[in-house]
Parts: sequence; structure tokens; C-alpha cells
Amino acid sequence: MLGHLKCFVSSAENGSFSAAGRKLGISSAAVGKNVTKLETIVGVRLFQRNTRKLILTEEGERFLQEVSGGLLSIQCALKGVSSGGGVAAGTLKVSMGTAFGLHFVMPMLPDFLARYPAIVPDWHFDNRKVDLIGEHFDAAMGGGIELAQGMIARELAPAHGVLVASAAYLQRNTAIRQPEQLMNHAGIFIRSPQTGRIRNLPLRNAENEQRAPSMEIKMTVNEPDAAAQAAEMGLGIALIAMPNALPYLESGRLVRVLSGWYVDRGSVHLYFPTTKFLPTKTRVFVDFMIEQFRLQKLAARFDAR
Repeated sequence: MLGHLKCFVSSAENGSFSAAGRKLGISSAAVGKNVTKLETIVGVRLFQRNTRKLILTEEGERFLQEVSGGLLSIQCALKGVSSGGGVAAGTLKVSMGTAFGLHFVMPMLPDFLARYPAIVPDWHFDNRKVDLIGEHFDAAMGGGIELAQGMIARELAPAHGVLVASAAYLQRNTAIRQPEQLMNHAGIFIRSPQTGRIRNLPLRNAENEQRAPSMEIKMTVNEPDAAAQAAEMGLGIALIAMPNALPYLESGRLVRVLSGWYVDRGSVHLYFPTTKFLPTKTRVFVDFMIEQFRLQKLAARFDAR
């Protein structure tokens, strides 16, 4: 047991199994095996691992602080972290898109906290792609995040983009029956927060025909909800994702343009670390979100086909 703890502490202090092995005079593989055995004993994951970094989990950080005080502290720490492994408690750090989080995830919060009052949400509303492990997130919701080693992506719903406009805009402009007619209309486009470029994915229909959304660039924004608001003001036609468009469509503030056409942007995923030693707080969050997507039929509501 003490050998396992020495490998754990040395790995945390030196940032890698190889550096810890050099300090302890053993191979990096031996260090890794000792840390894995320790995780099996205490029943929680102590490190998040990828090809570049070795980062302590929240439980690992707490465990490291507790074991630094000697043998008695080590014995108390082993007991504490093991017994705490089945409790849904602690800070839950989750990343999600701004409008998606505000419109769909935030309304779920009262029910979630009623079930798990010991969890403290630390929710980040941002449209960028986060480094789940490097930035110490417990989970993330969205699309396009690169899967590092030890990560899981659970598909929740399709990520379709749709053309929307206000009824007033459509009444005072030329009718649109085919994608080719979009070139006569003002477009409201969204720039990628990562590259600054306008994503120009093709429109497609049920027959899998594809057309470019060739509208005049009336304005560009870097926030989907801003594009929806500009469309609501009658400034043009916006191409936005269904999770962003849905509150406007369901309330009647915006209407679909070319309802048979949409952009396929992949899927909305729930990202989280591998299920082995997954903290209880993360596991219950994952289960809760999957349950809510099913009960609220969000996959069907986000489907633009």
C-alpha cells in the first residue's frame, strides 16, 4: 500500500509517471500500475490521463492534501475517499453552449439539485471547444470536441442548422421556394469562435440533394443568439443550430425558411471521462441528462428533417 501511495504522490509532484519513476528508481510502467492499483483500492479515479498531461482529479487533489500529513493521515484519507466514492457530492464543473445551456439545461437545474442537494454546480456557458481534461471539467455538452484518451462521447441529439427569419421580413421580400433564390436575400452569418471564419456548410434535403446557402452577407456575429435576435428584428435570414432556433420557432418569433432544407452539423454529445472510477457526481449528472433528453423528447425537437 505504501508503495502505491509513494508512486501516487511522486506522480502528482512530478507531473508524469516517467518522471516519478526516475525519482523512485523504478520504471514508468511500474509507477502506472501502482497508481492504477491504488485507484482500484480507493474506488475513485485520482488522475485524468492523456498523451500529454497527467492531471489530478478533484478527488485526487483532496487525497493528495490528506496523505501529506503522515501515516495517520494516510489511513484516514484511505477511509475517507473510499467511503465518499458513492456519494453524489462536490463541485460539478460542466461546459455547455451559451444559448443551449440557458434555454434547455438551466431549467433542469431545480429538479437536479432536488435529487442531489450536495452537488455544487460550476457551469460554464461558452461556445468554444474546451479541453475537458486539461481544464478540469467533469463533463461537457456540445459538439466537435476532440476525444482524448479516456474520454467518452454519448450522443444526445442531432445537431442540425436551419434557416430562420421573421414573418415581417418574409412578407416584405421575395418569396423563397428554392435554395437558389436565397441569393436575393440578406444573410445573417455566425463566425466560428475558434477560427473567426463563417462556416459555409451546404444545405441538404430529404433526397440528400445539396445546395450552398448563397445569401448576401448582411451582417456577421459570433453568438448564435445574437443572430436569432437580428433575424427577429427583420434584418435578414439567419442560419443557426436547432437548439438556438427552437425557442424562437416554438414561440412564433421566427419561422423556418425552406423548411425542407437543413444543415447537418453532426450531433450534440455529452462528453465525460471513462466510466471506470467515474465520480458519483458525474455519473448521476450523465444519467440525469440522458433521462431528461428522453422525457422532453429533445432529440426529436432538435431534428430539422
